Amino acid sequence: MQIILVEKVTNLGQLGDVVKVKDGYARNFLIPQGKAKRATAANMAEFEARRAELEKIQAGKLLEAQGRAAKLEAYVLSLARKAGVDGKLFGSVTNSDIAEGLAANGFDVVKAEVRLPNGPLKSIGDHPVTLSLHTDVSVDISVAITAAA
Repeated sequence: MQIILVEKVTNLGQLGDVVKVKDGYARNFLIPQGKAKRATAANMAEFEARRAELEKIQAGKLLEAQGRAAKLEAYVLSLARKAGVDGKLFGSVTNSDIAEGLAANGFDVVKAEVRLPNGPLKSIGDHPVTLSLHTDVSVDISVAITAAA
């Protein structure tokens, strides 16, 4: 299916690019999320008419993400969890736990922005975590997991 991107999509293209993707990806994700429209003549004309407005919106989102990243730079989130004597946690720390911890400390981070490439954290200690706040903005923080009494 040919689509026109209404915003930058990682590993796909920039704002305004006309790309060919699988039908299900377009119908089930890109179009409902507002990231793309079908590449019809009417939609192409509408996009060209609104291009400056869409670029301004994307620039605003980028600036907002950069501001959030500046606040989170080198931040250390401390979490206390029950653990055994060998340092292994009873359970694990997931991306939703990290997002809730950051939200409790006044940071605006949602679960989908937390990237755990090696899966949930299962031991006490310091763990590096990447937050992907925008397609162009990511910031590294540290999660310090301690044993709860």
